[in-house]
Amino acid sequence: MTAEARKDGHRAGSAPDGDRPLRIALLSYKGNPYCGGQGVYVRHLSRELALLGHQVEVIGAQPYPVLDRNGTGGAPNPRLTELPSLDLYRPSDPFRRPARGEYRDWIDALEVATMLTGGFPEPLTFSLRAGRHLRARAGEFDVVHDNQTLGYGLLGDLGAPLVTTIHHPITVDRQLELDAAPHWRRRASVRRWYAFTRMQKRVARRLESVLTVSGSSRQEIVDHLGVASSRVHVVHIGADTGLFRPDPAVAEVPGRIVTTSSADVPLKGLVHLVEALAKLRTEVPEAHLVVVGKRAEDGPVAQMIERYGLEGAVDFVKGITDEELVDLVRSAQVACVPSLYEGFSLPAAEAMATGTPLVATTGGAIPEVAGADGETCLAVPPGESGALAAALGRLLGDEALRRRLGAAGRERVLANFTWAEAARGTVERYREALARSGAAPARRPVSAARPAAEEIAVPDRESRATC
Repeated sequence: MTAEARKDGHRAGSAPDGDRPLRIALLSYKGNPYCGGQGVYVRHLSRELALLGHQVEVIGAQPYPVLDRNGTGGAPNPRLTELPSLDLYRPSDPFRRPARGEYRDWIDALEVATMLTGGFPEPLTFSLRAGRHLRARAGEFDVVHDNQTLGYGLLGDLGAPLVTTIHHPITVDRQLELDAAPHWRRRASVRRWYAFTRMQKRVARRLESVLTVSGSSRQEIVDHLGVASSRVHVVHIGADTGLFRPDPAVAEVPGRIVTTSSADVPLKGLVHLVEALAKLRTEVPEAHLVVVGKRAEDGPVAQMIERYGLEGAVDFVKGITDEELVDLVRSAQVACVPSLYEGFSLPAAEAMATGTPLVATTGGAIPEVAGADGETCLAVPPGESGALAAALGRLLGDEALRRRLGAAGRERVLANFTWAEAARGTVERYREALARSGAAPARRPVSAARPAAEEIAVPDRESRATC
């Protein structure tokens, strides 16, 4: 059981709001549980919903979600039903062309055709498979919770009310990549890849109940997707505060700055942090950066590292366990979130939960998580490497400030951003959707043939996969 669940103290196997436990189908078209907000969301939310006594079945495609055991004898474990795609983007063989014998139906053909013409098919094709699957099992679930698929296949009667989480509109990612594109060919490629956002906008406007993770994302869903504001509700997510916690036994490494980012994603702002590091090292020579994520061998970040001679001062790490990640964050004197935009920022919440002082931009929802400048973090405008360098230098040179911001940051996370609170808020929205629809309780039992989480061979803490 997580520290959050122990703190909650509800009796395992019963719903704490006094109503009957719910049968929940939680959909995830892409479920990497260790990087990427969607996979992390499914992993932690499913566990905490189960700890509240609800029956949770996660229905997902590759990479399949890995579900945590809840560690109690009374509460049900989340269960996983695999709904396989053709896995066209597997790390070992990206953009692969399936053999003829792999095709099962017209949805598979559509998936390959979209990929071959430069589009991203997974939201549409997963929605078609999931809709077909759910309609065949009508009556088994009280509520269907879609995690940002927003595909045509989920419109219409699914046998239960639909609640949808939109972490943030993907149109934001699309615009940032268009802004960073160096030439017209790249812009054309970006437009084709993100063509699925037109579908997501149409689907979003027809949804009765939308959850999102921050007030900033809520406004963008209204503005970018045209969803009525009365249908969008904020339920903050959080950090695993039992895992991400301070440990005085882990020694600080002088000059160490840690961030979580993929080098080739403009939205994450890593290029600005690398430039800030080059400025910072003129005054703090021991300053160095550890990036949790995949290193791009070419592109703006790699070019920046080479231009400033930072090969020995920037390290990328991947494939580390959760415990290794936590110790890495603890060992840093400063954590940094340099993103141009975030719909929430789990890395900010996790760093603050360990008591590591934070430098963060004011992009998107980051201020909602990180708090006020000078109180729980140091805040700088997005995209300004000079401001980043100044804030990082200020923290590295002031131990008292580091300790004050680190302690205040952890208290902020404990008070506002835990997965147990996220689960309770989500259940409230489920019950509202049920009341609005007038849906009767599920009559058919959830199929016993589908494996429970304890029947799936999963280590307690898997490695952080490459983002």
